[in-house]
Amino acid sequence: MPKPIALITGASSGIGRATAAALSRDGYRLLVTARRSERLKELQAELKLDDSEFRMAVFDVRDAEACEQFVQSLPPEWSNVQILVNNAGLALGLSKFYEGSLEHWNTMLDTNVKGLLYMSKAVSQGMRKRQSGHIINIGSIAGKQVYDNGNVYCASKHAVDALTQAMRLELAADGIRVSGIHPGAVDTEFSLVRFEGDQARADSVYLGFENLVAPDIAEAISWVISRPLHVNINDLVIMPQAQPQASVIHRKNQS
Repeated sequence: MPKPIALITGASSGIGRATAAALSRDGYRLLVTARRSERLKELQAELKLDDSEFRMAVFDVRDAEACEQFVQSLPPEWSNVQILVNNAGLALGLSKFYEGSLEHWNTMLDTNVKGLLYMSKAVSQGMRKRQSGHIINIGSIAGKQVYDNGNVYCASKHAVDALTQAMRLELAADGIRVSGIHPGAVDTEFSLVRFEGDQARADSVYLGFENLVAPDIAEAISWVISRPLHVNINDLVIMPQAQPQASVIHRKNQS
């Protein structure tokens, strides 16, 4: 019997990459997507998987047609996707909404909200026919609590939270589980992207406390997926101990 298939978006770095490693360990074949092919090739080499256990696709989840085409063109041996991890997402900028960049807004909303919808719609068709599957949406504490200067990013992740609830409600009758994972401060390339390559500013986000790391979230995803089929973990918020709220971090170098 072939191994089950997990589809992970944004698998080239951070939480997506760590999740690929965790689910490969758990016995899943990996169907991974991202915009950077070299990163995906490096991931395959790192995991030491051949093409029977690892399949990659390079496209942007903001492209609805590309998402649909990708799912529709999967060969039979890769079409039975049991797990979808909607991980692709990003933040850009950190400013008051009235000073915000329209380009940043559009990129965040198109990726974090529309991209998740495009992939979920395409993959859920097969899940509904099979009456089984599990969709994991990677949200954020920003989808639970708004923080200063986070406006549009927070709004996008609030939308992810609402969509996760709606998808769970609408897919339950089809035997499909839907879970939301909402991390606090995780040290990945997230802040480097947000600050457009400013490494010093990105590093400053994580100074003075023990932040989460990508494997912390990957392990949680692995656990959520591994529950018995009659058990659905609806919502999981994961925070560093030093971050009791989205906008509060207790740093050792601060009074």
